Amino acid sequence: MKKEIHPKNYRLVVFKDMSNDQFFISRSTAPTKETIKLEDGKEYPLFKLEISNTSHPFYTGRMKLVDSAGRVDKFMNRYKKHMDKKSKK
Repeated sequence: MKKEIHPKNYRLVVFKDMSNDQFFISRSTAPTKETIKLEDGKEYPLFKLEISNTSHPFYTGRMKLVDSAGRVDKFMNRYKKHMDKKSKK
């Protein structure tokens, strides 16, 4: 095994799931620009996550609905004039 390949600057970091505001604390070297103050009164570096085990459908058993109908409606509204002209011909 190679020596001196692991970073030495591990620290406690708060990882926050932005979809459901759940968080957990872990030791990490993840680069952060923001901090968060928790109930214990200490301030920790904050790393924001889009999805974690508390919101991922595989772990929760619930499927998160994607707004695919809204996307289709937006597309139809955007090209409605063009489609109307084409159908009149």
